[in-house]
Amino acid sequence: MRTEVRIVAAVGTLPEIHASGGLAVRRTGPDTVHLIGTAATPLGGDELDIEIVVGVGARLVVRSVAATIALPGAATPLSLAHWRFDVAGALDFDPEPTIVAGGAHHHAVTEVRLTPEARLRLRERVQIGRTGEDNGGWRGDLIADVGDLPLLRHRLELGADGPTDDNLGAPRALDSELVYPDDRPADTTGLVASRLPLAIGGTLSTRTGVLLGPNG
Repeated sequence: MRTEVRIVAAVGTLPEIHASGGLAVRRTGPDTVHLIGTAATPLGGDELDIEIVVGVGARLVVRSVAATIALPGAATPLSLAHWRFDVAGALDFDPEPTIVAGGAHHHAVTEVRLTPEARLRLRERVQIGRTGEDNGGWRGDLIADVGDLPLLRHRLELGADGPTDDNLGAPRALDSELVYPDDRPADTTGLVASRLPLAIGGTLSTRTGVLLGPNG
């Protein structure tokens, strides 16, 4: 299945929504929308293409009503999601976690284009496996630019066949948050959590573990 979603927020109007495939979008406030699954997606072989545009002076809050579960397909375990964010206003993106079921592999590519005046909070949460499962795999690529300048190039893999996969203490969960602008200093908690300032402004915070925490 191919799923396509486009959300456009502009000053003075409700968010404009176009959606087809396994996701729907509902306006739940003047500047808030929720993503709603209408079919079992992503299955292996599925592709999701989601674009979110926030115009100058506009504000958009994006949430989801439930976790996303990536499942293996009959022909392939791999599903793909391509997220595109084009932000000149303010975007707060914080959906429920993606859970990668046993035997499934999910690859998410996130591209962010910001103007220097934009404001962004972009959160992603991933859990490998449901109860009794631990052999799913996930890869996330995060590419962000401010104008013509690169803000971030980041890749992380979790779960089966990933570079951190072992039988002793491999992480199975991720909580990641990109904030721009943000001038908070660097901060680390052992080997599992960090907040790192980015060269042209903003921060990237990541936390890994076996399970998502109580707020995840």
